Amino acid sequence: MRCWPLAVAALAAIACSPDESGSRQNAAGAGSGSVALTGAGATFPYPLYSKWFADYANATGVRINYQSIGSGGGIRQFSEGTVDFGASDSPMKDEEIAKAKGPVLHIPTVLGALAITYNLPELKAPVKLTGEALASIFLGKITRWNDPQLSALNGGVALPSRDILVVHRSDGSGTTFVFTDYLTTVSSAWSAGPGRGKEVPWPVGLGGKGNEGVAGQVKQTPGSIGYVELAYAKQNNLPFASIRNAAGQFVLPSPAGMTAAAAAVAGNLPENTDYRISIVNAPGASSYPISSFTWILAYEQQQDSVKGRKLVDFLRWALTEGEKQAAALDYAPLPAAMVTRLQQRLNSIRIAGST
Repeated sequence: MRCWPLAVAALAAIACSPDESGSRQNAAGAGSGSVALTGAGATFPYPLYSKWFADYANATGVRINYQSIGSGGGIRQFSEGTVDFGASDSPMKDEEIAKAKGPVLHIPTVLGALAITYNLPELKAPVKLTGEALASIFLGKITRWNDPQLSALNGGVALPSRDILVVHRSDGSGTTFVFTDYLTTVSSAWSAGPGRGKEVPWPVGLGGKGNEGVAGQVKQTPGSIGYVELAYAKQNNLPFASIRNAAGQFVLPSPAGMTAAAAAVAGNLPENTDYRISIVNAPGASSYPISSFTWILAYEQQQDSVKGRKLVDFLRWALTEGEKQAAALDYAPLPAAMVTRLQQRLNSIRIAGST
C-alpha cells in the first residue's frame, strides 16, 4: 500500500454541450427543471455515476448535474468553487489542496479497473502483457505486435506483423494517473522517464479526449492500443489484455480482481487515513494490477446549509444503495469495513448554521 502525503425528479436527459476546446462533455441531469447539486470531473466512473444520479433523482427528487470532463477539470472547478463537489481518479496533491477553498475530504466511492484495449481483429484470445512490456510500448521501444518480447509472452499465438499505434489521453485525466502510477510502480524506465501524473509528456502516440475518445480511436484504428476504464471497453465491444500481476498470474480486469486488490490494503488502513491510497500492483494471486479507487471530493466545511445537507445525504446513499449497483456496471463495491469508516468520516463534514 502507498499513501500520498496529508490527507432528483427523474433524470430528464443526458445532454452533451461543447466545451471551450470545441469537444463535447456529458452533463448528467442537465436540460430541465432546477438542479439541486452540481459536480464535475472524472470520466472513469461516469457510466456508474450517471445511473446513480438518475436513481437518486427518482428516489428522492434531488437532481444532480454532473459534467464528465476529466479529473483535471473536476479538481480545477472544485478548487474554484464553481461546483458543489468534484470527482477524480487521482487524489489531489498537497499543493492542489492548499489552493482549495478549505479542508478537502477524499471519499472513495467504488473500485474501477483500467483495461488495456487494442484493435487486432486477427486474434481470438486475449493478448498477454506485463507491466514492463506495456512501458516499452508506451515509451515507443516496442513498435510492432510481433516483437520478440510480446511473442514470448504469447507462446503459441501468431501475433500479427502490424505496427503498434499508441493511443493515450489528451486531457488532464485520472485514468492517465492510474495508468502512469502503475507503469511507474512496475517499470524503472517509465519511472525515470514520463513518470506519474494526470498529464505526462508522452513519447509517442495519438491523443483522445476522455475515456470515450480513447475508446473511439482504438475502435476505428487497426493495430492500436490504449487504456480505458473497463466499462468503456465493454460498451465499445473492444477486447482487452490479460495483465501479469504481482503474483505472476495473468488476469483479466473484473470486479473480483478489483475487490482482491482492495482487500490487500483495506484491512491495514491507519485510523487517520485521508484515503489518498494507491492499490496498483497489489499482492494476491487474483488481484488485477491496474485497479484503483475513484473519489468524490467534498469540502469539510459546507457554506451552503441546504446544499451541504443534500450532498451528505447523497454520499450516504451512494455508500449504501449505490454500492449495490457497482458490479452490474463492471465496477466493484468498496469493502464493507471501509464503508463503515467512510460513513463515520462523513460525520466530520460541518454544515453552515448547524452544530
